[in-house]
Amino acid sequence: MNARRLRTNAQATRLLFVSVGLPREVLEIPQPNSRASLASLFAVVIVDLIGFGIVMPILPFWADGLGASSTLYGLILSSYAAAQFVCAPLWGRLSDRVGRRRVLLITVAGTAVSLALLGIADSLWLVFVARILSGAFAGNVGVASAYISDVTPPAERTGKLALIGLCFAVGFTLGPALAALLTPLGTHAPLYFAAALAALNWIAAFVFLRDTQRTVDSGANAEALRFGALSDPRVRTLALANLAFSLAVTVLESMFPLLMMDAFGYDARQFGLLLVGVAVVMGVVQGGMRRLVPRIGEARLALSGCALLALSFAAIPSMPSVALLLIPLAGSAIGRAFAQPSMLGLVSLAATPATRGQVMGTFQSMASLARVFGPAAAGWLYARNTAFPFWLAAALVALTLFVPWRRLARELGAAKSG
Repeated sequence: MNARRLRTNAQATRLLFVSVGLPREVLEIPQPNSRASLASLFAVVIVDLIGFGIVMPILPFWADGLGASSTLYGLILSSYAAAQFVCAPLWGRLSDRVGRRRVLLITVAGTAVSLALLGIADSLWLVFVARILSGAFAGNVGVASAYISDVTPPAERTGKLALIGLCFAVGFTLGPALAALLTPLGTHAPLYFAAALAALNWIAAFVFLRDTQRTVDSGANAEALRFGALSDPRVRTLALANLAFSLAVTVLESMFPLLMMDAFGYDARQFGLLLVGVAVVMGVVQGGMRRLVPRIGEARLALSGCALLALSFAAIPSMPSVALLLIPLAGSAIGRAFAQPSMLGLVSLAATPATRGQVMGTFQSMASLARVFGPAAAGWLYARNTAFPFWLAAALVALTLFVPWRRLARELGAAKSG
């Protein structure tokens, strides 16, 4: 116990000295191998996603109360995604240069401020500002993925990155549930709660989160902050696959509530319970990924996950009852749980320690780009035929079946054994 306390005090002293200007080279910060540090990292991601989940059920009513049309509401959603798309690679690149911990602390603080600003917003322009700020600071999932890649052996990396997917499941389950519980206290209450939770999360991260070993970057690629990582054909292939994958998932997420309402008369409470079930399925599968990866490998998991998604998306609009609809819905949850962490694991192996944050940020920005354009295209198609968006999603995922997953895995095998 005393030894642990001494280590904690020594670490706090080192962080204090660094914060007042002593060079980092003088006081080497140890590699983050403690459970507390990793738990703090996953808490950063979960709390961000809980905040996102709290906002989403409230934001439509919030914007409507301020006089926003449906078109303007769509622009509010797109502004968040656009800011995330622009900033995610920049945060990743910055984390390569100054350290993961500093960037994570900045983004968590920014998230707390943006949620508090949304809570006090009394005009649409303030809502826009709050959502743009929130999107700009939401790029820390890529930094968190780089952090895990820094401290995890390549052979175990995909299994650990699957826990990011588990964080998504937890955040998207707890967020809407908390919003429903707190809304009777006032529409402001859930937003203030999310801001307070982010502030507490910053304190926990400051105390427990240790930095990774940072590789000094020569700055040779500093001019290519956003898309410089795409010069690597392996990263480019995986990023384009993630773009198609994320477009398909975004189409499903944006139009599925309308399908449940129009075809089966679902209300918000029923739909929320359905989402909880989907999140639980994804969480269980994500939790078992660490056992599946050594046996099956990232390439087969990605391929099988994308195939299952394509079949599930194509079947969803033709299901005549909710009971039958649960089959492709469960298939889509399992397929996503297979494919997403497998792609993350592969792209992490394509990066060097000095560029890992940039690569992961660029990869994550593909999902942000999908959320900018996906809902608008899906809404236009849904107005013409309720099945069209889901068939588009199936076609987009089917494109990823042509990705040479096994060849990529072989090319990156040397990194895995390193």
